[in-house]
Amino acid sequence: MKKLASLLCGVCCLLLASCAASPEKVREKIDFNDGWRFLLGDEPQAEEVGFADTAWRALDLPHDWAIEGDFSQDNPSGTGGGALPGGIGWYRKTFVPDKADADKKFRIVFDGVYMNSEVFLNGVSLGHRPYGYITFSYDLTPHLKWGEKNVLAVRVDNSEQPNSRWYSGCGIYRNVWLVKTGAVHVAEWGTYATVSEVSDAQADLDIQTRVANESAMPAQVKVHSSLLDAEGLIVASGETDCFVEAGKETEVSQQLKVGNPERWDIDTPYLYTLLTEVVQEGKQVDRYETPVGIRSFSFDAEKGFILNGRPMKINGVCMHHDLGCLGAAVNVRAMERQLEILKEMGCNGIRCSHNPPAPELLDLCDRMGFIVMDEAFDMWRKKKTSHDYARYFDEWYERDLRDFILRDRNHPSIFIWSIGNEVLEQWSDAKADTLSLEEANLILNFGHSADMLAKEGEMSVNSLLAKRLAEFVKALDPTRPITTGCNEPNPANHLFKSGAMDIIGYNYHNANIPDVPKNFPNKPFIITESNSALATRGYYRMPSDKVTVCPDRWDKPYYDPTFACSAYDNCHVPWGNTHEETIKLIRDNAFISGQYVWTGFDYIGEPTPYGWPARSSYFGIVDLAGFPKDAYYLYQAEWSDKPVLHLFPHWNWTPGQDIDMWCYYNNADEVELFVNGKSQGVKAKTPDCLHAAWRVKFEPGSVKVVARKEGKVVGEKEIRTAGTPAQIRLTPDRSNLYADGRDLSFVTVEILDKDGNLCPNADNLVRFQVEGNAFIAGVDNGSPISMERFKDNKRKAFYGKCLVVLQNTGDAGGARLKAVSDGLRDAEVSITAE
Repeated sequence: MKKLASLLCGVCCLLLASCAASPEKVREKIDFNDGWRFLLGDEPQAEEVGFADTAWRALDLPHDWAIEGDFSQDNPSGTGGGALPGGIGWYRKTFVPDKADADKKFRIVFDGVYMNSEVFLNGVSLGHRPYGYITFSYDLTPHLKWGEKNVLAVRVDNSEQPNSRWYSGCGIYRNVWLVKTGAVHVAEWGTYATVSEVSDAQADLDIQTRVANESAMPAQVKVHSSLLDAEGLIVASGETDCFVEAGKETEVSQQLKVGNPERWDIDTPYLYTLLTEVVQEGKQVDRYETPVGIRSFSFDAEKGFILNGRPMKINGVCMHHDLGCLGAAVNVRAMERQLEILKEMGCNGIRCSHNPPAPELLDLCDRMGFIVMDEAFDMWRKKKTSHDYARYFDEWYERDLRDFILRDRNHPSIFIWSIGNEVLEQWSDAKADTLSLEEANLILNFGHSADMLAKEGEMSVNSLLAKRLAEFVKALDPTRPITTGCNEPNPANHLFKSGAMDIIGYNYHNANIPDVPKNFPNKPFIITESNSALATRGYYRMPSDKVTVCPDRWDKPYYDPTFACSAYDNCHVPWGNTHEETIKLIRDNAFISGQYVWTGFDYIGEPTPYGWPARSSYFGIVDLAGFPKDAYYLYQAEWSDKPVLHLFPHWNWTPGQDIDMWCYYNNADEVELFVNGKSQGVKAKTPDCLHAAWRVKFEPGSVKVVARKEGKVVGEKEIRTAGTPAQIRLTPDRSNLYADGRDLSFVTVEILDKDGNLCPNADNLVRFQVEGNAFIAGVDNGSPISMERFKDNKRKAFYGKCLVVLQNTGDAGGARLKAVSDGLRDAEVSITAE
């Protein structure tokens, strides 16, 4: 009866809220990605309406031109930028706005253009935006020609490199939207919903709505706010009268009482929708939706992170924005796949390192239950590379930071704002960098009087800057704590001395972490970046191996990227730590809120510590193609409740060779190893060692591990010696796609022997043929040193595996992928789209 009453109430409220609605769409957010033309190169007058672009390449966005290029040691991006090309590119799109919309307002929104973009409409410059990771928009209305052809042109300049310390991509690599509204509407990112009080019985939802009036006359409107549950039923609503002057904005404050609220949590990420309706003279003139997650959280100096009253650890990873062989071009399914793989590992947190992410990533984190650290900048005023954002910082940081916070602050998955990563301002000399009070106000636009600054005492310009950034964020969103990823743990760090950090964040420096409560009393703490442990998926170095160049020996003048550390070492760069070490440190110290491991996935660029031909990182728990490395199962065993029994390495060696066999497991008291049926001993995991290990002699056949709990067998894993490569196996992650032209199927390609065993050292070249309604979006194999193109119809296997990504053409129907390789039996797989 209670549910029926709620249903009837929701329907009645919905009818009342919509009674003034016009049949026409009052707001449209139109996908503006299709039908562009592109030229790689600079062209004078390319912004002009009459410019001839018919010879340019036709394409749809998002687009990353760099990922289509060849790797080269001569590319100015360097190996840190992925050794892929940069340059200047132009995009043009012709469209005809309907005369019937002449009373509407049109805005073009770019979710990200890398970098130094300038946008033109009909030859008129709308503006320039240097920061390649920020969302920005322009008003098209004053320059539109109704019922005629209009030309939108975008110049993108990524020629001055390096400008990021990783692969950035090039071009209009995120989505583009055309937003059409009436003259009176909710302003851009104009709603802000926060929860002030929450209990099992009720939640108080505080709402601020900015209403813009772009007409020539003042407007008297009603702002109606409705909270819809996941089924679309209204659970709370309110209405407020509002007067908006012509050409101005007015902010409306409201509070809704939500009875028996469903909580947003990592395992049950329940989402409400805030529906904002603007009504003028009885007619609905705008309709705007905002995601809402009701949750309570805190960071405590003693107890760590607390979500909805429950202390828990943030088991997170850092992620760069590239999508492997797809490059930086945004694809929702590719991002979702990455998050699915991480969620399966037990990961519950994402750090957006080190820049604003695509909005779609945050939508996915809202829906899938991740605790996000949203990060604004990798550098402030002091540069890290020759052409980076530091040269734009003084002029642009306020605008970029404002747009970043306003865009993202309604996402329930965001719990922390990070205003910087390893910025060089941590170390500068305070005395030499101290400003007068007048200079501080002038240069930093600090917003305080000189008297107020004087009361705070002398402060270095870097501390003032940290304080300025933090206060700027707090003015826009006081509900979330602020941190920075610091690699200087000394309390004299200027960022710490500013007092502006709500949470102390360390990148690495495990040895200094036990002293955090003493050095920073009453301050919560989190490891903003951990480990930097190196591994190549499929490569193992044995005790008997004679390796002339050992990458974990830092006294060597050169490191060979073909021999990255094996999973045994969990070896790491000098500032880092092993996976097991950090897991235990966090487990044993309640005050540590958690960690964000560097990194979840390998990423293009920054192959530290290696040089050419390395062009991708070695830090990931998952490789660039999305294949888990062995450490993945360590985290799964420690971070999740899923039964884990992972034995490695493979069982193809030289007879008599000493082999270290390792096992990650949970849900068992002990594990026993067998080589060809002979026991090699029973091992029990201890708090000090999170794996079991045996040193055995290799003999062809099989190696098996048996897990027991209270004497009962609860799991077995066997690996057999593989014979000569004989066949291919194709395994799509999804066989049924949406016929939307964007959906993807990631097909794992494995080289097997005649008995179906994976050939762990196979490097066969595999060629792909596709028929039907799909095409190859990219190929990869996870190798950080492969010079093969990502956009191709072939790929060599890397330690027995490679990957081909199929993309739907936009048409419904089937597609067939065929894989062939010399000397191997072919394989085929079918997918469908509807």
